[in-house]
Amino acid sequence: MSQLEEFKALGLSDDILTALSKKGFEKPSAIQSLTIPHLLTSGNDIIAQAQTGTGKTAAFGLPMIQLLESKRSIPQAIVLVPTRELALQVTQELVSFNTRGLSIAPIYGGASIEEQLRRLKKGIDIVVGTPGRMLDHIRRRTLDLSEVSYLVLDEADEMLNMGFIDDIEDIMREMTGPKRVLLFSATMPDRIASLAKKYMNEPELLKVESKNITADLTNQIYFEVREGDKLDALTRIIDVEPDFYGIVFSRTRVGVDETVNRLLERGYSAEGLHGDISQGQREKILAKFKKKNVNILVATDVAARGIDINNLTHVINYSLPQDSESYVHRIGRTGRAGNQGTAITFISPSEMRQFGFLKRNIKADIKLEQLPTPADIIATKRNKIKEDLYNIVESENYTECQSMAMELLESYQPEVALSALLRLAFNNELSESSYPEIRSINVDRKGKARIFIAVGARDGYEPRKVVKLLKRECSLTDHNIDDVKVMEDFSFATVPFEQANKVVRALNMLSKGRPIAEIAKDKASAGKPSGGGARRKKTEDHGAGFEEFTSADWPREGRPASKTKSAGTKPARKTKATAKAGSRKVSRRERKETSRRR
Repeated sequence: MSQLEEFKALGLSDDILTALSKKGFEKPSAIQSLTIPHLLTSGNDIIAQAQTGTGKTAAFGLPMIQLLESKRSIPQAIVLVPTRELALQVTQELVSFNTRGLSIAPIYGGASIEEQLRRLKKGIDIVVGTPGRMLDHIRRRTLDLSEVSYLVLDEADEMLNMGFIDDIEDIMREMTGPKRVLLFSATMPDRIASLAKKYMNEPELLKVESKNITADLTNQIYFEVREGDKLDALTRIIDVEPDFYGIVFSRTRVGVDETVNRLLERGYSAEGLHGDISQGQREKILAKFKKKNVNILVATDVAARGIDINNLTHVINYSLPQDSESYVHRIGRTGRAGNQGTAITFISPSEMRQFGFLKRNIKADIKLEQLPTPADIIATKRNKIKEDLYNIVESENYTECQSMAMELLESYQPEVALSALLRLAFNNELSESSYPEIRSINVDRKGKARIFIAVGARDGYEPRKVVKLLKRECSLTDHNIDDVKVMEDFSFATVPFEQANKVVRALNMLSKGRPIAEIAKDKASAGKPSGGGARRKKTEDHGAGFEEFTSADWPREGRPASKTKSAGTKPARKTKATAKAGSRKVSRRERKETSRRR
């Protein structure tokens, strides 16, 4: 089956196929294959979950254009997007598919409202816009929603992050007639799921499997590097990639400015984007970046929203994103439109634990790699010089320099003249000494972690039962469990650092209430005990969050004692092991840990 026939098999008409052929589309993306036939043959609302940059605009735009007829009166379709840039990009994409004479126009803040009023009065079939400006026109009664048959929420999670969710709800409440709601999102936060449940009619979920969301065309790797060495690590990555063209993500505005300035000082071509950049300056910077007049764009997450560039080679997480959703959005900017891309994350020792949580949440294979050495970079640069020299010779684009070359050869040996020219042209770029040493770091993957468990002797536990619980529910061995201490109301145990998160998850799965286990925040809590013990008062509700447990939630040997006894009931008689554990002094840090949880 040819590539055009793959699109035809989805139910698209010949004129739409012709438009796709002119645009050079190769084959449907996963989300297009799922969404297009559903929209053409079914009347249900849909929730389509797929990564940014996977062809969502074509997924909803192609069938919508095929099904609509031009009226050029009041809008038939509304497309809501989070940013001005995305409104323009979606509009341009829809116009390129438009074979039915539909009127398509963007409506967004920061542009002349008079021009928008003129367009709306003239008649628009499909309006693409940001929620704020759309709501402004609705309240002015200049945007009539009475005949809207399609409402598209594009990048719904981004609109939630930017605070547009209330505006979206206001817009949806204004639409009283029958309509199809098409919701597209890379992630599905609870607020978006609640919005779908409230305003959508029996929506069908179309989801690109998570294994495809982040990994199909993006090679994900990370480097362990000290915070102070991150810039040197970044320049090594840029230098070892001759055609580097990427976005470097920083968490703060100050971080963006500092990184850009330091790159400029070293002679790199870089620009920065953050919230303090004016709209006019932002557009100029993006135009330079899209034309590759600069090849490095440093940006915050918020400032990068709406940037849609298909041929990025790299995304660099200079600082770790706040959560897994931000990570998915960041790396989704490379590996687009059939192009391969690389997502690189720099991890400092203090970020290692957070990074472990992130990897587990996104279920992606992020590989640890070693930074390129100065020798690797110099070898790459030499190969690039040879390649460029070969191309110049092949094209014979050197004749104007021949006379000067002959003069030089009369005075110097050929190898001396050529060596001197290389030094003159590249100065110290071909010297390994120009790259500062990056210190290696040792991550303690074989270390220990202290686990807090919110049950103790009062619940019928003693050290032996805690050990049995950890062995049975967490698949630990005696060798992996150390320094178990059982107090009246809680316990501590030390386990291997690399298994700590697994242990916490396993214990918390036994609970129907609040979590009962967590990694002690202070690493020193695994240290030697000192000071007196901590004790809860009888009237204290320290265990209130665990009252919802049922005996069935616990393994037979590890079930807590019944909590239906009166407040004056004494704790269960201590065994020798419990007495031994209780006789040990409780560390000051563990008392702090207990106090913090109260």
